[in-house]
Amino acid sequence: MEHLPPDFVWGVATAAYQIEGAVDTDGRSPSIWDTFGRIPGAIANGDTGDVACDHYHRWPEDLRLIRELGVDAYRFSVAWPRVIPTGTGPVNPAGLAFYDRLVDELLAAGIRPFVTLYHWDLPQVLQDKGGWPARDTAQAFADYAAVVAGALGDRVTDWCTINEPLCVAWIGHLEGRMAPGFTDLRQAVDASHHVLLGHGLATEAVRASASAPASVGIVLNLSPVDPATDSEADAAAAARADGHTNRWWLDPLYGRGYPQDMVELYGTEPPVLDGDLETIAAPTDYLGVNYYFRGVVADDPEGPVPHARQLDVLPGARYTAMDWEIYPAGLDRILTRVWEDYRPPRLYVTEQGSAWPDVVDADGGIEDKDRIDFLEQHLEAIDAAVAAGVPLAGYFVWSLLDNLEWAYGYEKRFGLVHVDYATQKRTMKASGRRYAEILRDHRAEHE
Repeated sequence: MEHLPPDFVWGVATAAYQIEGAVDTDGRSPSIWDTFGRIPGAIANGDTGDVACDHYHRWPEDLRLIRELGVDAYRFSVAWPRVIPTGTGPVNPAGLAFYDRLVDELLAAGIRPFVTLYHWDLPQVLQDKGGWPARDTAQAFADYAAVVAGALGDRVTDWCTINEPLCVAWIGHLEGRMAPGFTDLRQAVDASHHVLLGHGLATEAVRASASAPASVGIVLNLSPVDPATDSEADAAAAARADGHTNRWWLDPLYGRGYPQDMVELYGTEPPVLDGDLETIAAPTDYLGVNYYFRGVVADDPEGPVPHARQLDVLPGARYTAMDWEIYPAGLDRILTRVWEDYRPPRLYVTEQGSAWPDVVDADGGIEDKDRIDFLEQHLEAIDAAVAAGVPLAGYFVWSLLDNLEWAYGYEKRFGLVHVDYATQKRTMKASGRRYAEILRDHRAEHE
């Protein structure tokens, strides 16, 4: 990793609903994930986030683990239902105080907080009023962002508005595999626009409410997409899949509006009002990229939008426990493509990691060599991207802790730290120790 600069930011990432637990503590109201988790079969094994990693009570121990890793930064999300339980209106002081304490202790430990304002836990009360398909939710989100930035923005300088709008709109409203569990293309397109509008409004709100200089961005989950064969049909399918996964989000964020080929494919116009596209395209300070796998697709005219079927098995490929292909070159490719096509001021890899069937050995350790190999290969990919001129400012491993992997429940483990969910015992894995070593080596090279 000889090309990474001396001030490169090394971090770890988490999300509130996946780790906090304490879902009915200190005034927190239900989120759409609390509701979704009660639907039979929605989450594997009937798992819920009721307890999760009990981070709400055990955060001092988790902070010690973050310090043990030696990272520069910690990316975490704020739970909207904790801060404003009614979605709009009165602030819950106890909920806000949790994040206030966390920020203070992170800074005291020399760790830079990266705050994500929305990582999918919409207050259920707002869902009952229409959720993201309703325009009012975008303004409610901006109002909530102003509250959090007003409280923490004297110390927090790094802000993410929305994490992975694709998951919010497409997986939550079109595919039904995430909360709120809808399968309606019209609602999904409406949600996609209002999530992006919420981002633009929240960007303005954070800058207006924070008293310290605020670096504001959005986080997209992006993937390069390749055709399964050399056929024209598969090439067209790959272009549609790229539009669905990448261009639908990137184009409006960088002032190009929604891609017309995708509007025609969906057969429904986003509910754009005067000024919306300008709000969405307001300049940001960075783009966060979450990368887990590439798309390899075949034409599927009878399948769901975008009529592109992801191949499940590729000859010679290796897969993680999520059945996701291990393709480090895709990280270099997507970072380079985003930089060349859209020119964001700087980029972060805001999530990147892998799940494996971790085994606790007789001595209580976890020697997760597959995760170490995965990490090292993807760090080589980001080094190549930086060598090619991509202004990459940092890298965050997903995740600090094993946690609730959304609809997959607790079976899939991404953490650098193992969590025994029965006892809540934390154990640093070999991958955590290796990550700490990589960070030490990088700093030593630049002393």
